[in-house]
Amino acid sequence: MSDGSHRDRSADSAGDDDPSPARARDDPSPTRPGNPSADRPGDRFADRADQLLLARVSEAAGRARLGRRQATYGAPFTGSEGWGAGPGGGGAAVGIARRLLGVGGPAGARARARLDLYERGLTVAGAGRIHVVRYDSTVVRRRRMLSPQGLARAYVLVDVDGERMVLRCGDFGHPEVWGPEIRRAVTDAQLPRALAALAEGARLTFGPVWVTREAVGSRGASLRWEQVRRIAVLNGSFAVRAAAGRWQVWGTVASGIPNLCVLQALAEHLAATAPHRRDDDKRN
Repeated sequence: MSDGSHRDRSADSAGDDDPSPARARDDPSPTRPGNPSADRPGDRFADRADQLLLARVSEAAGRARLGRRQATYGAPFTGSEGWGAGPGGGGAAVGIARRLLGVGGPAGARARARLDLYERGLTVAGAGRIHVVRYDSTVVRRRRMLSPQGLARAYVLVDVDGERMVLRCGDFGHPEVWGPEIRRAVTDAQLPRALAALAEGARLTFGPVWVTREAVGSRGASLRWEQVRRIAVLNGSFAVRAAAGRWQVWGTVASGIPNLCVLQALAEHLAATAPHRRDDDKRN
């Protein structure tokens, strides 16, 4: 596995995930045969551990019917020196590795924690177990949490067993890629169902914010959709602006609004398609 992401050459699917070591050898790794460092016994052990971990990940993804694997992200790694130093220094990075994997020592630190994104969900392998998340059923919260490097952005997700798990942006390479991709995939999976529920008269709640087909509100304030002119996340807060009015802040990202990405997409769609709003747009 590389220090960032890779596209798997083996096209895994929900119905034909093959947990055999032969499939696992398709996974790129700094310790694969052909790499000079792979000749050392410890590196051969790590390579074998990678293969077995990939087999377990593929099996778990297949059981949850996650579809084809899209990308894999590994924990920061520098090669022969073990876990990468990164901004916080080598000791902090080793701490991340041991926290994720629940292991210690040079051989244990060489094993891989991995985040795999699939068509319909993701898996996170670390600390001796594999979490499986489906985009159509999970709840995502964005928070800031302490890490060895200081305060870091994080995602708290609910897996298929109903357990919460944390993805800190420093745990895996390229969070600027996988973070937005997770939000997009969750939105795509859950927005149609939310719109259908509203069409049937449901009232949906996202923490302090509630939404119906006619209006959006929070606590004692509300606006009909035809009154809403803009929806945005400003400085970490969910905010709504009415015509000729000020921004109204109805919830903060720090408060852990569940599925903020779905709420934002839902609100933007309903505001843009409100009947009176459509009439105003035609006249303008």
